[in-house]
Amino acid sequence: QVQLVESGGGLVQPGGSLRLSCAASGTIWGIYDMGWYRQAPGKQRELVETITSVGIIMYADSVKGRFTISRDIAENILYLQMNSLNPEDTAVYSCYGYFAVPGSKRVFWGQGTQVAVSS
Repeated sequence: QVQLVESGGGLVQPGGSLRLSCAASGTIWGIYDMGWYRQAPGKQRELVETITSVGIIMYADSVKGRFTISRDIAENILYLQMNSLNPEDTAVYSCYGYFAVPGSKRVFWGQGTQVAVSS
């Protein structure tokens, strides 16, 4: 069974920074892509930033130049460095992984971590 566990969320003042982590564990034969989505209260879930197995990155225009996705391939950990945070970044951030697992290819989700940007 594959599990994704996020950490690093919290309360930060506008202009501050946070780094989110997402640790994947379990029987993973291959990684197609991993990434971060977020959902603010009353809004639909939206893509934040994703990275493919060959390092192709996609990101939302709203985070361009402020957020950076990276990964530790050996440890199966995904990171999201978030700088210059503003109140509009307040949301629950969830990581996902599209993995090859025994017998199938599946998308797995973490439980989410809350990010709150407020003075």
